[in-house]
Amino acid sequence: MSGGGLAADSQGFIYLLAGNGTFDTTLDGQGFPVNGDYGNGMLKISPSPQMTVADYFEPYDTLSESDSDLDLGSGGVLVLPDLQDSSGAVHHLLAAAGKNTHIYVANRDSMGKFNPNDNSNAYQDLDGALSGGSWSTPAYFNGTLYYGTPNGPLQAFPVTGARLSATPSSRTTATFHYPGATPTVSANGTSQAIVWAVENTNPAVLHAYDATNLAIELYNSNQANTRDQFGPAFRFVAPVVANGRVFVGAPGGVAEFGLLR
Repeated sequence: MSGGGLAADSQGFIYLLAGNGTFDTTLDGQGFPVNGDYGNGMLKISPSPQMTVADYFEPYDTLSESDSDLDLGSGGVLVLPDLQDSSGAVHHLLAAAGKNTHIYVANRDSMGKFNPNDNSNAYQDLDGALSGGSWSTPAYFNGTLYYGTPNGPLQAFPVTGARLSATPSSRTTATFHYPGATPTVSANGTSQAIVWAVENTNPAVLHAYDATNLAIELYNSNQANTRDQFGPAFRFVAPVVANGRVFVGAPGGVAEFGLLR
């Protein structure tokens, strides 16, 4: 998952994405692969009494995707907070994307398993939402999902009525070289949110954007010439924000950013 960690919900279920590999299209009576092979799947793992696959979602064209190295496993998975639709019903959702340009949203209570005809078993399938695919884990804040794509912009996808928009509400003017960016959000409670992302260049560039409009750049580490530069980048770096500081992994160490004194 390109450096992304496993996700877990409040019930203790663990979620992950599998890389290209064998998937058994012959299913048992409960809709699970007869030989327990889940290549290119989105998996829900029950941790007790022993670790087993409790549920899953598999794209309908999973075999051809694995053969073409267009698997889900390049991206990370994100558990979304409880979301209400227009009728007041609460949904427990999960977002994921990989190499095939789709964003998949799954219902964690019933992930859809496998349908050999199409992806109508997914809660949502946003085909082509990420033109470059995904090699990172998205971030979520205040009803918006943020994705960084390789050789493309950082994009904001709003969530309304427990449905993810198929088109971004804003995007950066800068593009992020392969593998794209793993965004991090900092905020003062629910306001003054900033989206942080690292550009994989030499020198690396730390960018800060207004979370309500990614077209507004608040800061980047190249703007003061060499003062804030911290060496070449490497892949799958996620900024970490704590106590008013931003920390970024750098070759041989960690770069720390804060207010000038």
